[in-house]
Amino acid sequence: MSFRAAAGARACVDSPALGDLSGKGVSVAVVDSGANPDNPHVVGVTGGVGIELSGARSADWVDRLGHGTAVFAAIQEKAPGAGLYAVRVFRRQLATSVRALVAAVDWAAEHRVELVNMSLGTPREGHAAQLAAALERLAAAGGAMVAAVRSEGRRWWPGSLPGAVGVEADPDCPRGCVEVRTNRAGRRFVAASPYPRPIPGVPVERNLKGTSFAVANATGLIARALEGFPGTVDRTAVLDRLEGFES
Repeated sequence: MSFRAAAGARACVDSPALGDLSGKGVSVAVVDSGANPDNPHVVGVTGGVGIELSGARSADWVDRLGHGTAVFAAIQEKAPGAGLYAVRVFRRQLATSVRALVAAVDWAAEHRVELVNMSLGTPREGHAAQLAAALERLAAAGGAMVAAVRSEGRRWWPGSLPGAVGVEADPDCPRGCVEVRTNRAGRRFVAASPYPRPIPGVPVERNLKGTSFAVANATGLIARALEGFPGTVDRTAVLDRLEGFES
């Protein structure tokens, strides 16, 4: 394994540690294929925007693929009090452009959104500079990115950028838990379960799973931890806040 638990021990931030916190007052932009407001697991969409491949914006944030709705619901399950925005960058397929991703982050920065969930990414390091500049603008506006740092043995961007809260999927993590860990280079990241909510009658191994849901599970618990946070939200603040709840 290339990663180890922080301080050599597994410390979990879970629902008991977070108590009655629900993420109230925390805003989250879910950058994905949008959200379906008619889905029974989506209990409210605060607002949203559609981002085309060119970076142009539209009022169409409705999900037609399903991925964004599942991610949206996973975050909302963990942080029912948070205000979630649907930022659609996928339209007809689960593929988009770096221009669209940059535009999505800039939209979140303009709207002073505190957390940006990207249950997606690219292994192409050539896009890192453009994404890094967008993350700097987001941080200047008081927001933090939560995204996959590694998937299928490969580094992913923007989750691997210094300004992002990187997430790695760990099937040994309980669904209601997120762990702050440190890699061999001394960089902190979080680990979370790759499973969404259980489906009645469906064995866990046959349910959907993947890094997308690890990022969503992490974002939901981070939103809860940030409820009432008095400072400016950035990567360091998020990780320090989580470590303050570890049990």
